[in-house]
Amino acid sequence: MPNANEETSVLSQVQDRAVSELLRIAPVADDLARRFQEAGFSLALVGGSVRDALLGRLGNDLDFTTDARPQDVLKIMRPWADAIWDVGIAFGTVGAQKEARVEDTDRSFQIEVTTYRSEAYDRTSRKPEVSYGESIEDDLVRRDFTVNAMAVVLPEKRFVDPHGGLDDLAAGVLRTPGTPEASFSDDPLRMMRAARFAAQLDFEVAPEVVAAMKEMAGRIEIVSAERVRDELNKLVLSAHPRKGLSLLVDTGIAEYVLPELPALHLERDEHHRHKDVYDHTLIVLEQAMALEDDGPDLTLRLAALLHDIGKPRTRRFEKDGRVSFHHHEVVGAKMTKKRMTALKYSNELVKDVSRLVELHLRFHGYGTGEWTDSAVRRYVRDAGPLLSRLHKLTRSDCTTRNRRKATALSRAYDGLEKRIAELQEQEELDAIRPDLDGNQIMEILGVKPGPAVGQAYKHMLELRLENGPMGHDAAVAALKEWWAGQQG
Repeated sequence: MPNANEETSVLSQVQDRAVSELLRIAPVADDLARRFQEAGFSLALVGGSVRDALLGRLGNDLDFTTDARPQDVLKIMRPWADAIWDVGIAFGTVGAQKEARVEDTDRSFQIEVTTYRSEAYDRTSRKPEVSYGESIEDDLVRRDFTVNAMAVVLPEKRFVDPHGGLDDLAAGVLRTPGTPEASFSDDPLRMMRAARFAAQLDFEVAPEVVAAMKEMAGRIEIVSAERVRDELNKLVLSAHPRKGLSLLVDTGIAEYVLPELPALHLERDEHHRHKDVYDHTLIVLEQAMALEDDGPDLTLRLAALLHDIGKPRTRRFEKDGRVSFHHHEVVGAKMTKKRMTALKYSNELVKDVSRLVELHLRFHGYGTGEWTDSAVRRYVRDAGPLLSRLHKLTRSDCTTRNRRKATALSRAYDGLEKRIAELQEQEELDAIRPDLDGNQIMEILGVKPGPAVGQAYKHMLELRLENGPMGHDAAVAALKEWWAGQQG
């Protein structure tokens, strides 16, 4: 346990970082605060913005709170901001964009100003009821966690922390300003936010908060699918998603929002009997993260998280004592589509993640022998634009502790990627087409648009995949030969 001097040192470092961050955004924040002051209102930086300033990671998204009502906020901000949006005005929030020069750099700030408020759910509602508060203390007590319940009143930069958020931030602990039961009753989504912040900040969740999450897990059902999805995305895209996902599973909340995940707990992986499929899945997720090129990739991470969810439904105990999961990738793809659709994901994302789940075993289906050119072409054709992600997912799916086996799998996949690169140079593999298009097929066969043209096109594509480029004359001859067989 840290002693008093160490705690004081940590707090002073935190406060020093905050002062530095606040001075950095002062040209924008102080200017806006003075405008509110001149109109007879107060303005304070609040919530996540204060937390991030204290952590030394304040970005261009700034959250403010005020005693001004939304219509007054609009009047103050319209002449000042470069753009205004009021889509959240029903919840007391006005958004704005402001271009400003800070430390000799032009920056674009995304700003939200929210009227002091309190909000709560009734037992059947999926949307919060909003009422306005009268003081900044009213506003802070309704916030989800103490580390998000701090404010800095501007422009004088007076620090307001009625619930010990600074101490909890220094300790890396998530607590609620009031009782967790009251907080989660007001907005059950806060239970998922606890898991999300634990994953984003690598914080521990206070025992009383975890206990309340377990007791009230079923309350998450009244929250809309869209809000649940958005929190799940933030958690999955965080730096430590295992931490947040484990909390959702351990508290029982995952049973309501992603029941396929805890269902993996009881299954044993046929290749890795020293670990269950749940643990394997979290390792695959972390290994996929390590292969990301340009920041967090939601499609890849969701595919890693869901790639084995078909295993519980396909588990079979074989006579020789082994456990098999035949066609779990096909079953898992259907389950993925169903779950993601229920969570209101976009059609495109549902399609991509489901396809990756379906294809994640394709590499192993070819065995350890030499891949033929046609097999490589089909692999690339089936993966399409998801090929790069399929490479990462397939490599991540190896979690064996057998170093020799892991090395052999890695080398085999190295060989496949090399073959793909070689064929791509030769054939422009990314856009495989038959040697004859639909118009040429109709002209050569003397037919009009219809099913026969589609069948001929499919036949020519199979020949292209099997043999590579044929050349025009050879393709025409092959088409005529096929057509003659169809007429017989």
